[in-house]
Amino acid sequence: MRLVTNIHRSVVNRTFLLSMALCLFVAGCIDSTHQSNNSTDVPVTTAELPELLPLQTLLAPAEYVAPQISPNGRWISYIAPLDGVANFFVAPSDQPKSGQAVTSFTDRGVQATDISGVVMYSWHADSEHIIYPVDYDGDENWDIHIVNIVSGEERNLTPSPGIKTQIIASDRNSPNEVVILVNERHPMLPDVYRLNLQTGLRENILMNPGKVLGFLADDNLKLRLAVAINAEGGIDISRISDDKEFDTFMQISAEDLPALTTSSSQKIIRLNQSNEHLYLYDVEGRDTTAFISLNLSSGEKKVIAQDKRADLAGILYEPLTNKPLAYATNWTRTSWHAIDSSVAPDIEFLNQAAEGDWNVVSQTDDNNKWIVQDMLSHKPVRFFIYDRIRKSSDQLFTSTPALEGLPLSKLHPYIVQTDDGLDLVSYLLLPPWTDPDEDGRPSEPLPVIVLVHGGPSDERAQFAYGPFLHWLANRGYGILYVNFRGSAGFGKAYMNGQTREWGGRMHQDILDQVDWAIREEIVDPAKVAILGGSYGGYEVLVAMTMTPEKFACGIDLVGPSNLEIFMPHWDVDRMSVVLGDPRTEEGRAFLRSRSPINFADQTRHPILIGQGARDSRVPQDQSDMIVDIMNKNGTAVTYALYPDEGHGLMRTANSFSFWAMSEVFLAGCLDGRSYPIGDALEGSSVEVPVGAELIPGLTEALNKQNRQP
Repeated sequence: MRLVTNIHRSVVNRTFLLSMALCLFVAGCIDSTHQSNNSTDVPVTTAELPELLPLQTLLAPAEYVAPQISPNGRWISYIAPLDGVANFFVAPSDQPKSGQAVTSFTDRGVQATDISGVVMYSWHADSEHIIYPVDYDGDENWDIHIVNIVSGEERNLTPSPGIKTQIIASDRNSPNEVVILVNERHPMLPDVYRLNLQTGLRENILMNPGKVLGFLADDNLKLRLAVAINAEGGIDISRISDDKEFDTFMQISAEDLPALTTSSSQKIIRLNQSNEHLYLYDVEGRDTTAFISLNLSSGEKKVIAQDKRADLAGILYEPLTNKPLAYATNWTRTSWHAIDSSVAPDIEFLNQAAEGDWNVVSQTDDNNKWIVQDMLSHKPVRFFIYDRIRKSSDQLFTSTPALEGLPLSKLHPYIVQTDDGLDLVSYLLLPPWTDPDEDGRPSEPLPVIVLVHGGPSDERAQFAYGPFLHWLANRGYGILYVNFRGSAGFGKAYMNGQTREWGGRMHQDILDQVDWAIREEIVDPAKVAILGGSYGGYEVLVAMTMTPEKFACGIDLVGPSNLEIFMPHWDVDRMSVVLGDPRTEEGRAFLRSRSPINFADQTRHPILIGQGARDSRVPQDQSDMIVDIMNKNGTAVTYALYPDEGHGLMRTANSFSFWAMSEVFLAGCLDGRSYPIGDALEGSSVEVPVGAELIPGLTEALNKQNRQP
């Protein structure tokens, strides 16, 4: 009874967060020669500085990711590395650290969450099977797999290369079937099928009539509602009759839509048990999202919850009835509030039991046991089981035990107000030795890295633990983890501030935050770098080409450079509202004015660009073209190309190789600390067609792998 999550994923330009940067599976071996703190010609250490921690420590493979409890409460599942590759593990819920692998992928492995952080796998109602998607090639064409945790039998239910399949509905009333979307007929118009979990056979339910992005089914897997893009760039929500006719009863305008597609919204709308009411987020006539109940017969709306400062950050439902129980808010930190009085004692208990911000990530069918995620910015994520009957909590595990006890810094929220009245909520993290009193101000100005999230409109920087942040801090850098207009979670005006402002006010917001940090004597103005992936990569290219005097260097991972030809790759109707219309000369001229490729000859400082050759979101030519121009103009550009990757770096060795190159690159322009590259390329597919000689040790490392730069 859940709306297909790609309703929201497909409506706007959905791009990855900086690929794998904030948590995932980074591994590799560093030999004893790496233990020197002097990796380059730059002096990188003094007796006062703490130990330079290896990449394999700070970016250690998470041992426990995305835990879920089985419907009957007997089992715990999670994702962990098996020989360095992400696989599923299962353990008895009372012995969580005794988990055994139930899959054996050796290549790309399984993916824990989608690009917005929503867990991608689920338990079957029988508590004996796990159902999950697999992307073999990084092209985002998913197959649906199922594994029996008892027998170990694992099957690919939809073996269709080049075709994307996605589960949109399942229910215990139909235990052997799920409803799926399949884009076999048209890549942008998925059709609806029933899939038999025992036989793998599928039966067509509905052919997509055009621009329908998602469907909602009831407890009997009957299609009830459809969501489609309309001609104005908004969406229509329609009832589906028994004879497959569509009756539009609700419209969401293009102006209101972005605020409903935030990373914090869970991207889920639900029907109540009687199919009489629809629970969803609504922003009509208000700035921040409200959680409402919509009577499907009368059209009456009832506001259940709202926060005046920020969009809602989540809803907790009763598992079998879909009754809303609680809602979360997130301005600078996350907090939970009861909708139903029955959970008020639970919220009170968890506020005391958790050390940081908490979230319920899984529930048993009877709702008596919850898996709770406990998040502090300076400690690995902690998971525990909360027993609602006994009012007790039992720790399961921390995400990365190897990081426990390390001297890690706390994130500090800060707010910069723009000249047009927006409060930009962002976060600052400092190397621990520079801020001994933990007041968020260093003893003297530091080299600083501006970290720009992806999306932009489905992501935000938030208070959470991030190994990537602590890796950079250990190298001696402060980090500005920034929210700019267009970031998710801060209301309609904040979100819609991105309209025709890519490379405009959105970029100015970042410059304003850098200027704030300079005024506060946090940053050395001569040592500011910028790093980001996807939209964040685009912003890196904007920064390095349009305002080259501000940044000493930049790292772009899978960022678009030419909006004029990038645009048709996405939904043009919707994206033309946000960016500009490539179908008109005026629109094309505007897109050219906001495309870094047209300013590439202005680049003054070093830049490192990473790209996956199989990227279906930001095609390789977006990086190829700007690298070619920069190289011909004498820019110090290094290009790392990964033939076997898509929109991000999923393979362990590839991820490790890129960040190993990155830290040597940063040390060269910011006078920070790093390990030498050494053997960090081992096992990776990386090719460096341009600029290997610009990063110390990279040419030698490539030669050692028999890959000529």
